[in-house]
Amino acid sequence: MDFATCQNAFAGALLHADQPVPDGITTARGGADAARFAVYRNNVFVGLTKALARHFPVTERLVGTEFFMAMARAYAQDHKPASPLMIEYGGDFPDFIASFRPARELAYLPDVARMEAAWMRAYHAADALPLDFAVLAAATPEMLANLRLVAHPSAGLIQSDYPIGSIWSAHQQEMVTPVADWQPETVLVLRPEMTVDVHILPPQDAIFATSLFNDSTLSVAAEAAFAASPEFDFGAALLGLVSLGAFSALHQDEGNVP
Repeated sequence: MDFATCQNAFAGALLHADQPVPDGITTARGGADAARFAVYRNNVFVGLTKALARHFPVTERLVGTEFFMAMARAYAQDHKPASPLMIEYGGDFPDFIASFRPARELAYLPDVARMEAAWMRAYHAADALPLDFAVLAAATPEMLANLRLVAHPSAGLIQSDYPIGSIWSAHQQEMVTPVADWQPETVLVLRPEMTVDVHILPPQDAIFATSLFNDSTLSVAAEAAFAASPEFDFGAALLGLVSLGAFSALHQDEGNVP
């Protein structure tokens, strides 16, 4: 076998306990040692599941350590690290949770995990100065309509049918207080300076923010928000998002300039 094939065989056997010790892996005596390989396999699983627990602490608290570790082990079995940087491991763990049948009764759990994944990305994102509102305020009304705002490198927006921001906030305390208002929430996670911030956006601003993060112009985003909610306040929503540090730059949509 070539080297790549040997690597794949080794990784497959390492993450699947039902597979035998791969060919070529022998002791000094020349024979395979299944017991030693099992110890190594277990150490790898421990490392991967502990990495997931570090990245998804609220998810673990919600389901309990025993359930989380079983779920993490099931994920690790078919999801090898794609990078030597373990901070990147588990990026698609929320999608796995959504398909994990034992967790299907906790419909909010994948979105909580998505929020935690966004927190981790924000923590390790590139540094960048947030957009200065004075730059935006200097634009004429005609220019303003056709501006597109560039999301801050650390910013992540998670829309959910569940109060994931409130759930996450409640679990930042040792004593968890039940969430009283069980409503959909849109959460902005970002690190404009040294610390990661988590903000629950006003419901009427959710579509506006989502549109901007999807590269819509200000006019298109505002129209979508007004259509969805008569309570939408363009000025307050824009000022709020910029003040939070959600954007790092802007550019003009030249094709739509009158």
